Amino acid sequence: MPEEQGLGALEAWLDGGPAPERAVLRAAVKESLAALAQLAPGHSVEIRVPPFGAVQCVAGPRHTRGTPPNVVETDARTWLALATGRLDWAKAVADGAVSASGARVADVARYLPLS
Repeated sequence: MPEEQGLGALEAWLDGGPAPERAVLRAAVKESLAALAQLAPGHSVEIRVPPFGAVQCVAGPRHTRGTPPNVVETDARTWLALATGRLDWAKAVADGAVSASGARVADVARYLPLS
């Protein structure tokens, strides 16, 4: 599938259309998580978008064992809506679309939408 078609399918899905191919979703999530890690290097917050990926980001205390103290978890549609600016962080958290625990998780909002 050419990149333009994948992007078009992804945008249509985020706007309420049919779901794109799983490979398109996986690539979009992984690429957006990698972009976040570049914008907010660090290891104090873990972002999880099962089953497609997870990344640690945001400068601060490094977590090395067990469950991280600062975790954000959401589904692919919500994550990609946040990453593209279609959804506001505070609204997503308030509506329960994002599970966010820990004192540092709100720091992620400074980097969304991804540029």
